[in-house]
Amino acid sequence: MNIHEFQGKSILSQHGVRVQRGIIASTVEEAVKAAKDLNSQTGTNWFVIKAQVHAGGRGKGGGVKLAKNYDEVASLSSQILGMQLVTPQTSAEGKTVHQVLIAEDVYYPGESETSEFYMSVLLDRSQGRNMIMYSTEGGMDIETVAEQTPHLIFSESVDPMVGLLPFQARRIAFNLGLSGTAFKEMTQFVTALYQAYVQSDASLFEINPVLKTSDNKIMAVDAKVSLDDNALFRHKDFLEMRDTREENPIEVEAKEVGLNYVDLDGNVGCMVNGAGLAMATMDLIKQAGGEPANFLDVGGTADAARVETAFRIILKDPSVKAILINIFGGIVRCDRVAQGVVDAYKNLGDAIKIPIIVRLQGTNADIAKQLIDNSGLDVQSAVEFQEAADKVQAVLA
Repeated sequence: MNIHEFQGKSILSQHGVRVQRGIIASTVEEAVKAAKDLNSQTGTNWFVIKAQVHAGGRGKGGGVKLAKNYDEVASLSSQILGMQLVTPQTSAEGKTVHQVLIAEDVYYPGESETSEFYMSVLLDRSQGRNMIMYSTEGGMDIETVAEQTPHLIFSESVDPMVGLLPFQARRIAFNLGLSGTAFKEMTQFVTALYQAYVQSDASLFEINPVLKTSDNKIMAVDAKVSLDDNALFRHKDFLEMRDTREENPIEVEAKEVGLNYVDLDGNVGCMVNGAGLAMATMDLIKQAGGEPANFLDVGGTADAARVETAFRIILKDPSVKAILINIFGGIVRCDRVAQGVVDAYKNLGDAIKIPIIVRLQGTNADIAKQLIDNSGLDVQSAVEFQEAADKVQAVLA
């Protein structure tokens, strides 16, 4: 589950990570009030207006602006709120900005120069360990840094059973070229950041940039955070951070009815029971010359109501040109699934205007095939994987 910058900073702050302070606002009036409150709390006279969407590269799309007085806070907030923000990490349509974060100016003058770093904590699946990835090139797209100057990217592997050791935090600060107060601050920052990642059951904490201020403080100016959905039962308060406006509406609807659905950019809809079979079905579609339009696991209770709901969700995608239903009847009998397909098809009526291929294997598969073949509906049955692939290929030709 992705969360907004201000929510990520709240988690960081709870674990002792110094963050750029800010106040969230949903209207221009709230934005101006937030700026005044921030001025009284921090003394800042300049304010950073940040669009709150689940995407990086907001500055490039015009979603991050600097206001030097309250009038500019009102003007810039008015421009950003409600805009369709397009960034390198959004679709061409962009995302609607519903909230802005009014943040303090942390690039104030001082005795030393400011510096920006990149830092993230994530899981290294190849080693089964957590990893801290960091670079002196903060404020830039890390993909660009990796491509053009890979020697400027460092990583620290952390054994999850042991945790981040003090010498590792010091090595990170050393590789970032820090010394004195800034060195000590960075070791504390890294340690607290890693604890925030572990204790919140996150899959990603990305801070870009991590700022060394002119008075040698280390703080998170941004926060891109992704929480592990499977661990949310341990963090009931995190559920309140979910913003469904930022999520795919079809995926939200599917989740509400208990279907495992992931939207993809293809032309063949998939309806499968079991994640492994779903992945194999997607490979089958690729081999047949198509592209999977979704991952949809209906689970072990593929009755008529569930199949009909799955149909409705798949058909919401206008790019779907065919639907492949691939069910293995272990827990559920194939004939019940077949009857569910027939009933759902009849209930939907004219809503189904694309070819449907049904492959049922397992308990009562022969009876299921007869039900499909004798239904009189425009539904093609298949027995073998290759037969299903051939029929997908034929309808796409």
